[in-house]
Amino acid sequence: MQIEVPDFNQAIEFHTMQLKATYQKHTLQFKFDAGTSRGVLRERDVYFIRIYDDRHPNLSGWGECGALSGLSLDDRPDFETHLAHICHKISTSPFDVNNVWSNSSEIINIFCTYFVPETFPSIRFGIETALYDRLNGGRRLIFKNDFYKGKKAIPINGLIWMGQPDFMLSQIEQKLEQGYKCLKMKIGAIGWKEELAILQMLRQRFSADQLTLRVDANGAFLPHQAPEILQILADLQIHSIEQPIAAGQTQAMAELCRISPVPIALDEELIRCTDFDARAALLQVLKPAYLILKPSLLGGFAACQDWIELAANHNISWWITSALESNVGLNAIAQFTAQFPNTAAMPQGLGTGQLYHNNIDSPLQIKDGFLHYAPSEAWGTIF
Repeated sequence: MQIEVPDFNQAIEFHTMQLKATYQKHTLQFKFDAGTSRGVLRERDVYFIRIYDDRHPNLSGWGECGALSGLSLDDRPDFETHLAHICHKISTSPFDVNNVWSNSSEIINIFCTYFVPETFPSIRFGIETALYDRLNGGRRLIFKNDFYKGKKAIPINGLIWMGQPDFMLSQIEQKLEQGYKCLKMKIGAIGWKEELAILQMLRQRFSADQLTLRVDANGAFLPHQAPEILQILADLQIHSIEQPIAAGQTQAMAELCRISPVPIALDEELIRCTDFDARAALLQVLKPAYLILKPSLLGGFAACQDWIELAANHNISWWITSALESNVGLNAIAQFTAQFPNTAAMPQGLGTGQLYHNNIDSPLQIKDGFLHYAPSEAWGTIF
């Protein structure tokens, strides 16, 4: 069915409910120094978005946005200024709120595309999430499925942060005690020899059938270094490597994807592809084994669905990962993930909800390497 795009520049002749959008900044505090190839993280700024209409001011939908320094397309000093402008634009436009509340993902996508430029993917994700939440009654219900009902859990990988070897080993032991069957270790920061020794120790203790090992290089290696490193990882039966070289080296990455004995997953490589044709062209050239889909970095659920459609066309597998959101964003991503049956067999990257001292209390729980939603648990106050 053809959906007519509303003309927002003309006054709507019949009475409409007025949408309102506001936001509140919140600084999340890490429980430890979180090492990445881009430096050590100790805190992270996020912005909680509230959407409601003037007839039901106490019925709110909530979303979350926030740029990751050095990574997000919308990592820029005027981020909050643009967020304020977008919220004002929504709050003063004569958009018929009944269209948004009509339970159409197409209409929500049209809404987000109109109000939020593609250069602000995390804001699109936040607005999109808030609209879905408000549509479903303001209960942090984004997608109604068995995960939200507490009947289905999502397998996740245990993330091992970069740091000194003793710190990394302590994280590994903790994750193993917690029952994880898949670990993802960040590499490329403390020194390849030290990182390799940790991987060798793990493989000596556990076979590939007992423990799946993933690594994430965050683009740390040079193209001429990568083939030797990939062969060493293959000998250790590593499941996959994310972004072995920096994004933007198209020919070098295409060659690595072609020859690598370890399946390559694209992560940062996807971030700057903001339209369907560019995404299709990238996959046609690179032909990776996996895609890493991060809704807040790629432009929300609609953008991820584009990537999933294109991946199917090229016989490429994928999994979904959070990007250091609070429990508000993580909850939305987890519910989206649970919409796809194949995610039950592939560990997802959704274990970041326990990183912060001052996270928002939520029904999200991790048990034995699975992310659960406990409907009997209450959500904490956002703002």
